[in-house]
Parts: sequence; C-alpha cells; structure tokens
Amino acid sequence: MPWIEAFHIIFMVCWFAGIFYLPRLFVYHAMAEDPISQDRFKIMERKLYYGIATPSAILTIIFGLWLLHFNAQYYLHALWLQIKLALVGILVVYHIVCGKYLYDFKHNKNRHSHVFYRIFNEFPVIILVAVVILVVVKP
Repeated sequence: MPWIEAFHIIFMVCWFAGIFYLPRLFVYHAMAEDPISQDRFKIMERKLYYGIATPSAILTIIFGLWLLHFNAQYYLHALWLQIKLALVGILVVYHIVCGKYLYDFKHNKNRHSHVFYRIFNEFPVIILVAVVILVVVKP
C-alpha cells in the first residue's frame, strides 16, 4: 500500500504542476501578438495538457481509487475524504475547462484577456491547500 500511496502523490504533484503552468501559458499566449509566438504557445499548451497533465490526472484518480479499495468502509464514511473527493471533482471540471480554453486558443477563438487567465490560474491553489489540509489534519 505505501507504493500505491507514493504513486498517488507523485501523479497528483505532476497533475498540479500541469494545471498550475497551463493557465500561465494562457496568460502569455493571450498577450502574444506575433504568429510565431502564438504557434509556439499552441504546441507547448498541447504537450503540457495531453502529455503531462491529463495522464497525471488519470493516474492520480486510478491510484486514489486503488487506495480507497483497501479500507472502503472507513474512507467512504470519513467526512474529510468526502470533501476531498468533491474537491477532486471540482478539479476535474477545472481541468476540462482548461482543455476548452486550449481548444479555443488552438482555433484562434480565445475571448479572454491575460488578466482573466492570471485570476483563473489561482483557483487550483485554493483546491491544493484545502486537499492537503484535509488529508493531513483530517478535521
């Protein structure tokens, strides 16, 4: 079980790295005016989303569910875990929204400013803080 927990944490860190950095790329992409820079950001965003963030999200969830399997009776009745799972669900929605913004940039249909993406970029920090507190403190 420690190996499963270790891989759950490793892929969670990778997932968060991806969803922290992707909106930052959106900030710079929204500010870019020349086609060469815009094309470069499209490549970087695609590779980050599909090559790192999405596989890490899937593996985080798989290893998390695997961990639940070992003591399902306790975990499914623990309020801290129910809240954590709700936050993970919100994070999955955030991840999908990032994919929608990636699609918009890819097709030159971005409608948001760099300021919007700067604010949007802060949301997963709140989720991360809450999840870590829930897992460590178990209030």
